Amino acid sequence: MSSAPTAEQIASDATWLAQALDPSSGTVRLVAMDRDSYRAASFLDDRLIQQPVDAHIVPWPEIEAAVGGEMRSDARWIFHIGHVGSTLISRLLGEIDGVLGVREPRLLRDLALAPPDVRARYVGPVPKLMSRTFAAGEIACVKATSFASEIAAQLIPSGERALLMYARPRNYVASILAGENSLKELHGLGDYRNQRLAARGIALPPARNDAERAAAAWACEMTTLEAAADAMTDRHIAWADFDSMLVGMGKELARAADLFGFSADRARIEAIAAGPLMQRYSKALEYEYSPALRDELIAQEIRLQGGEIDAALAMLRASAEKSPLLARALSRAEE
Repeated sequence: MSSAPTAEQIASDATWLAQALDPSSGTVRLVAMDRDSYRAASFLDDRLIQQPVDAHIVPWPEIEAAVGGEMRSDARWIFHIGHVGSTLISRLLGEIDGVLGVREPRLLRDLALAPPDVRARYVGPVPKLMSRTFAAGEIACVKATSFASEIAAQLIPSGERALLMYARPRNYVASILAGENSLKELHGLGDYRNQRLAARGIALPPARNDAERAAAAWACEMTTLEAAADAMTDRHIAWADFDSMLVGMGKELARAADLFGFSADRARIEAIAAGPLMQRYSKALEYEYSPALRDELIAQEIRLQGGEIDAALAMLRASAEKSPLLARALSRAEE
C-alpha cells in the first residue's frame, strides 16, 4: 500500500477517487484508480473494496485544501430512477475517446443520505472532485446512484449538463417484478421512498403487492427527477426514455453525446451502439443480457401479473389527481 496522497496528488488527476464519506467523523476514503479500473467498475460503492485496493482514510479538511484552488467542475452527470439502463448508457458513452466514466461512487450516496445541515458542510467541493480526469482534454461522466437525484441541484454547477433517465411505468414495474435482486431492493428501500414521497406531498395508498410497491418506487424516483429539473433551470438538461433509447440506440447515444459535448462522429457512435456491450448485463459483463431478453422478461411479467400491474398504474393515475408533480411525471412517460 502506498503512503497517503498529498494535496497536490489529490488535485492533479482522477487517480485518487473520493469513494466514500463518513460525515460523523469528517473523513473520506480515497481509493487509487487508473483508467482501466474506472472502465471495469460497474459500481464505485463498497463492492469496489471487496477486492484488494490501495485505500486511505483522510480528514475532510485535507480534501478541502486539495481542491481549494482553481479547478475544473465540468463533469457531465447521469441521474436516473434505477433499473433503466443507466449503467449501460454510462458504459457506452465511456467508449468514446476522451470520456472517463465514473459510476456510482458511494460518496454521492453518503451525501444524499446525510441531513441537509450536515451535507452543507461537505457538498461544495464535490463537483471539483468528480470532475478530475487523467488528461486535460478528457471529460468525466458521472452516473449517480438513483436517490442521489435528491441533491442533483447541489452537485451540478450553473451552466453544466445532465441526462435524466427513466422508463415507462408499465415496463419499469414489470422489469422490477422480473428480477430477484430488484425485488429485494424494492422491499429494502420501501420505507425510505415513502418518506421521500411524503416530503413532496404525495400520498399513495398502502401497497398491497409488489406491483404496487414497484409503482410507488417509480413515482418516488420519477418525481425526484422532476423536482430536480425544476431546481436546475440554469443547467443544460435532457430527458431520456430508456425504452425509446433501445429502439434507436445509435441516434439516442448521439443525442446524449451532443448534450455532453463529447467528440465522436456518427460512424463511431453507431459502432459503439452495435457493439458487444449491448449484449451484456452492464452491471456484470460476464452475463449475457440483451434488449430482446429484457423485452421477453417484461412481456412475461405482464402476462403473469398483468392485472396487478394495471391496478398499480391505476393507483398512480388516481394519486396524480392530487399531485401536479406526479401528474407531470406520468404525462412525460405516457406510452
